[in-house]
Amino acid sequence: MIRILATIFAGLLGLAFGSFLNVCLSRWPAGESIVSPRSHCRNCTHTLSWWENIPLVSWLVLRGRCRNCGTWIGWRYPVVEALVGVSWAAAAWQALDPTSIAQLLFAHSLPVVVYLGVLTIVGNFVLRWLLVALAVLDAEHFWLPDWITLPGIVAGFFLALVHGTIIGESGSMKYAAKTAALNSIVAILAAAALILLIRWLYQLIRHREGLGLGDAKLMALLAAWLGLPGALLAFAIGVVLGASVALVLLAVPSTRTNPQSWAASKLPLGTFLCVGGIVSSLWGQPLIAAYLRWAGF
Repeated sequence: MIRILATIFAGLLGLAFGSFLNVCLSRWPAGESIVSPRSHCRNCTHTLSWWENIPLVSWLVLRGRCRNCGTWIGWRYPVVEALVGVSWAAAAWQALDPTSIAQLLFAHSLPVVVYLGVLTIVGNFVLRWLLVALAVLDAEHFWLPDWITLPGIVAGFFLALVHGTIIGESGSMKYAAKTAALNSIVAILAAAALILLIRWLYQLIRHREGLGLGDAKLMALLAAWLGLPGALLAFAIGVVLGASVALVLLAVPSTRTNPQSWAASKLPLGTFLCVGGIVSSLWGQPLIAAYLRWAGF
């Protein structure tokens, strides 16, 4: 019962933070404040009432249009709210898995299990919020701002260090904090180097830029939070998704004849990497384990 209630609460909290994220995503690119003015229609400046700000519900009641001028609000709003809500609910559900808790209690004391549980849930909340934000910004503006990715890398490294410190102080693993810090640094550098290598090879062959430095910083962020295996899984998923979307778009005749089309210019790799990162944070361990079994390791 506690697990179910915690999951519902996390989902509702995620919907609220998803609604706030929509405000940020609308105002950050324009350089506007996220504090004031109050939420309003971007077309007619109509200030939204409280009932027009209820996540998901308000969009459905208003049928996706402004109550004052009838302007289409867009699918991004309910999708972002739903993504954050569902991913936060999943974080709580996974963290409160009885089997995992029993295994932790066998290896650690109850306070350590509580600390690790809270750290895992909050960490997943922050990571998935950041990934949804970056995915939308790259999809809409081809923009992966440094003031999100760089602090995100630092936060992921700090989380790994705290995790190692808690385990080390519990006496279950000597030098756990130093090992966690070293592993995190190596993972961050290796993940960024992968993108930089691909970027260099592309420039060498095509004589033009194919990947931005923002993608390298995003990969470093994924490695800081998910470790190198999790980041590589996110990269693989992102590449497959990106290639699939490119093939679908190229198969549509209008995208080949219109030089201004999305497919004719570029695809937002960062968006696909973020999707891969969310999948990796949700099911990374079982997916990697299944691949290793399939590969015979």
